[in-house]
Amino acid sequence: MRFSYAESMTDPSYYLPLAKAAEEAGYDTMVVPDSICYPAEATSAYPYSPDGTREFLEGKPFLEPFSLIPALGVVTEKLRFVTFVLKLPIRNPVLTAKQATSTAVLTGGRLMLGIGTSPWREDYDIVGVPWQRRGRRLDEEVDIIRGLCGGDYFEYHGEIFDIPAIKLSPVPQAPIPILHGGHSEAMLRRAARTGDGWMHGGGDPADLPRLLARLAGLRREEGTQNRPFETHVISMDAYTADGIKRLADQGVTDVIVGFRWPYDVKRDTQPLAAKLAALNTYAEKVISKVRP
Repeated sequence: MRFSYAESMTDPSYYLPLAKAAEEAGYDTMVVPDSICYPAEATSAYPYSPDGTREFLEGKPFLEPFSLIPALGVVTEKLRFVTFVLKLPIRNPVLTAKQATSTAVLTGGRLMLGIGTSPWREDYDIVGVPWQRRGRRLDEEVDIIRGLCGGDYFEYHGEIFDIPAIKLSPVPQAPIPILHGGHSEAMLRRAARTGDGWMHGGGDPADLPRLLARLAGLRREEGTQNRPFETHVISMDAYTADGIKRLADQGVTDVIVGFRWPYDVKRDTQPLAAKLAALNTYAEKVISKVRP
């Protein structure tokens, strides 16, 4: 089992000391969220918060992932970083590939792309991208990013994107893992068919066993069950050694843990010292009990 540390919407000056402390405490990964902006008016629902609203985001500090992760990489040596999740369809695939390859190079190949479709139609409207066919747009963008990460000339002629032969340099030595995030049947199937992993978004805890079982079934259907695959989940079981074993028995490879309620509409006032104490306490009580 690997352990991912989650902290977001907090004082930006906290991220570097938190990343350094997480690595020293034995965490494997740090998750980095993505949010472009907060519209004054919105009607879209958020599928993972208890009340479906996005009010918990208003006025919260959000750093752009491809700006933050290289800085975190400077103060760490082994800690991996995964976007959780990058709203890929609202982004240009060539620019995203350039940002991702540069970030992967600067961090010595420690970047993983957790991707998904934004649940908010307003995100698409704001950046001028059609809401319709967002799934197809995501699929083509994944193909383009993977193609451009190869380092050779690559061209793409799809239903949505048409890109002449171009090359990016530098690119990382190994391909950037792409993990699909989301609970829909379409996203689970994408993860099973072409993904390097899947990211659980939280929500109702009772849904997790069903999602894991369905993902395993889809991987068998797609013939990818023997391919290396990461399964990142949010679960209260992650907070005890016995719970970690239960998750591992269900095929979970990575648990995402945080130490405050992320959907609080109030601004985070927890001091850095308290955050450091929380991540270290978890490492002592859980990580050290799971690992020899």
